[in-house]
This record gives sequence, structure tokens and C-alpha cells, in this order.
Amino acid sequence: MTDRRPTLSTLSLWLGRLLLASQYATADDPAGVWLPSDRPVSSLGLLLDPWTDVDTWVARERLDALVVHRPWDLPLERLGDVGVLAYHLAFDERLTLGLNPWLAEKLGMVAPETLGRKQGRPLGMVGNVPEQAWEAFRDSAAREFGGLDREVDGDARTVSRVAVVGAMTEVLVREAAVRGADAYVTGQFRMPAREAVAETGLAIVAVGHRRSEVWGMRTLACLLRERWPDLRVVLAPSLSDG
Repeated sequence: MTDRRPTLSTLSLWLGRLLLASQYATADDPAGVWLPSDRPVSSLGLLLDPWTDVDTWVARERLDALVVHRPWDLPLERLGDVGVLAYHLAFDERLTLGLNPWLAEKLGMVAPETLGRKQGRPLGMVGNVPEQAWEAFRDSAAREFGGLDREVDGDARTVSRVAVVGAMTEVLVREAAVRGADAYVTGQFRMPAREAVAETGLAIVAVGHRRSEVWGMRTLACLLRERWPDLRVVLAPSLSDG
């Protein structure tokens, strides 16, 4: 039976496992408790970045704790005994365009494999998806993320193998092509990789970095509600739009 009211410590342990936070213990990057609290958590707020009157939102929503992607500008002195958990690289690499099992499931990707590494951590994934026309895959990605920043047609008219990577370099594009990908999904199209794109014939879907983060936070909200059905999870206004 799940806990009805988790503590900040309980949430930290669960999120640590979900986001593989132990990988970031020596990375000098937020991956756990940012502001401790002993307060039981009935209402949890999720946000990417603080804004000027974020404390007003916290008070209005009667939040007990926050999960924040970029916590550096949070007005901690105005939050009282509200606890804060912060995940930066851990969130980006696990819940946006990295080796992301929840996105793989949405794409219908079978047995995703690691593609690319940085400091020993996976940068992305590559795997087979149900074969579909390139236009159908592109449109499906646009619906999933709420739009695209850029698309580049590739040589293949159908897509049956996809790379998803939170970076775009010449080396990564060429590796994706060597490993049989028809399409490369990333955040932003990076011009230094354009020659590799042209030579390999890979189709490119750039969903936008912000869109990938919003997708990640919304997915996290669903996972938290599934784990603690009685927990009230509140998305920041910028995450609720659309």
C-alpha cells in the first residue's frame, strides 16, 4: 500500500531512484534536497524555473514542497518551511531527450540502447519503432511535444529506427546513422552538425529544448500521481498552459 502523505525524504529517495540521481553525487549539480523540511507533503508543486512572485503561488496553492529543475533563483527565505527538491542534469538526462524509458514507450521504441556518453552517462538512445511514413512520425512527434522548432527531411521515406539524443554533434549524428537510425530527435538543430546530416541523410526532428522540459515535468507529474494517488501535484502555470 502506498504512503498517503510522503515526507520530503521519502520523495527524495523515490525521485533519486527514478532519476538515477546517484550518478550526479560528485557533479556539483542539484540532485536531491535543496531546502530541507520535516513537513508532511500533501501538496507538491512542480516548476522548471522560479519567477518573481513564485512564493505567492506557493502560498496560494498551499504547497508543502516543490520539485524544481533550476533552483538557483528561488527565494528560499520567503518559502518558510516548504521543502525543496532540485534536479538539473538528472532531470534533463532522464526525463527529456536522453535515455528516457517513458519517452521510448510513447514512441513505441523496442529495447532502447544507449547512444553517446558524457562523463560515463548516456546522452541518448536508439531503437526500433513501428514502421511509418516520415511525415507521420514527424507529425506524431509534433503532437507529443506540442510543436517543433525545426524539421529536416531525410533520405528515407519511412521511419523504423529512431535516435533520441539531448545533444547534436557531428559525432553523434554519424553514430546514429551507423547504428541504422532513419530519424534523429533532439532539442535544437546545431549548425556544426549540418554537414553530417547532409552526408548521412538522417531526418531531423528538433522539438525545442523548452518543449522537452515541459514534456518531462508533465510526465513526472503523472508518475508522482501514480505512485501516490492521494498526493496533490500542482504544475506551475507555465507548465499548465496549452
